Amino acid sequence: MTKKEIAKQYIDFLSKGNIKRIINLFAKNGKVYSPIYGACNVDKFYTVLNNDTINSELNLKGIFEDSDTGKLALYFEYKWTVRSGKIVEFDVVDILEFDNQNKILELKIIYDTVVSRKLIEEMEN
Repeated sequence: MTKKEIAKQYIDFLSKGNIKRIINLFAKNGKVYSPIYGACNVDKFYTVLNNDTINSELNLKGIFEDSDTGKLALYFEYKWTVRSGKIVEFDVVDILEFDNQNKILELKIIYDTVVSRKLIEEMEN
């Protein structure tokens, strides 16, 4: 499978909340860097995200590949319904770094957290 195919699967699995299939796209020592949850191993990140999520709707806007490094950037719109039932929508850029077996080694998530951070903090209090 190509990196772009893996990236498309990632978006599909994330929109369906299919954590097991997402985790299978990652290398065993894969890491996620999130502006809300911080740096986490893959299992922890997707378990916490899933617990905080009622629904996710994703609209892929583009996939960009750096031919020098093999990294991909996914640009998508994310409509996130959190556990409290509140909804936040924002644009996201995910940077995916792959190992030599096309497993995701690192995922760096970039988005404006002003509203989403507040919703997550409200749920924790």
